[in-house]
Amino acid sequence: MKSIKKILFVLVLLVIAVAAYLYYKHTHQPRPEDLYRLDEITEGNIEQTVAANGTLNPVSLISVGTQVSGIVRKIYVDFNDVVKKDQVLMELDNAIFNAQIAQSQGSVRNNEAAVELAVANEKRMRELYAQEYVSKQELDTAVQVLKSAKAQLQTARGLLARDVTNLNFSIIRSPVSGVVVNRVVDVGQTVAASFQTPTLIQIAQDLAKMQIDTSFAEADIGKIKEGQKVSFNVDAFPDRNFDGVVKQLRLNSTNTSNVVTYNAVVSVDNSDLTLLPGMTAYVNIIVDRARHALLVPNAALRYKPKLAEAEQKALEQKAQEQQPAAGAGERKKDWKNRAGRDGAGREGADRRSGKGGRERGGRELASAKLYLLKAGKPEMVRVHIGMTDGRYTVVTGPGLAAGDQVIVSELQAEGQGKASPGNNGPRGPRMF
Repeated sequence: MKSIKKILFVLVLLVIAVAAYLYYKHTHQPRPEDLYRLDEITEGNIEQTVAANGTLNPVSLISVGTQVSGIVRKIYVDFNDVVKKDQVLMELDNAIFNAQIAQSQGSVRNNEAAVELAVANEKRMRELYAQEYVSKQELDTAVQVLKSAKAQLQTARGLLARDVTNLNFSIIRSPVSGVVVNRVVDVGQTVAASFQTPTLIQIAQDLAKMQIDTSFAEADIGKIKEGQKVSFNVDAFPDRNFDGVVKQLRLNSTNTSNVVTYNAVVSVDNSDLTLLPGMTAYVNIIVDRARHALLVPNAALRYKPKLAEAEQKALEQKAQEQQPAAGAGERKKDWKNRAGRDGAGREGADRRSGKGGRERGGRELASAKLYLLKAGKPEMVRVHIGMTDGRYTVVTGPGLAAGDQVIVSELQAEGQGKASPGNNGPRGPRMF
């Protein structure tokens, strides 16, 4: 009797233990929040931009040089001085030029005397030849001497004019009105004008109109057109945005370490003279935009679930049933998992799949897989992706709506809240 009671007691304990286990398992089912890192599909505006760094420069920067060599004797302007056209900027020592002028003046007077003598001899020879006292040869000699004297006089006067011009070149004048932005020489410095004209002073003709010289990558230059609006920042005013317009796309490319870039010139209005020459500008050009579009984070497009093969096939079969039947002869290619590469979110996508959907301008949309959380379980849907700003991508497809939960990544079982290696971490605020 005691053994029967003992057996019944053990059975009761086993039943209680099994019931407790089943109750615990039922009441402690893992929540989706414990298995996946989730985000949601949102409706909003998005802009696609291309970015580059550039340097602010005056539209017209004049480098004032010298055509003659000499020692800088006087400087009349300094940095930031406003100058007028033909204003004297500096003077070179003119002692050598004055000596050359004195020498040339003496040569001119000497040749003038020679011409006077040759004229008198030529006149006398003509009179004697008329009376047949001299031969024709002697007359021709007198005429030739007169012509040679006049030629030498002309040469001497040309040398004098050259020396006077060099003297004038020793006085450096401003070719334009503007602001002195750089002064290279000081008083007492020797400048030598030989094969290359030395730069003495740089003058910005108008600082109210400036330009940014930027270098854009070969992959981005096709999206940039003249007349597009530009926004940029400078380190001196980090909280202020400045505007500009694409003025010119220069055809000359630059190849640095097999990287091809093109120079885009951005026109900037600097009426308040806030911007200074040489500042580094961080340029952004809006090349495309979408309004009231469905947006998903790029991490959701890169997500691949760690599911059993049978479960994976079931999800794909269900997704195929939800999609409209494709036309005959259409090629079906999956979008490769490179949605976030190069900020485009579309690298590796097959843009020639023909699988429904076109962007503005007739460009075919790439397809991708997206995993929605419905009834606590992941459900795969195929979507067509459009433009991206590097963090969010425009998606279209049947059954999508703002507020749908999308799976971004899976959480580790042993440490809830820790992202798997494919997780990008918490998302930042969206900026439109």
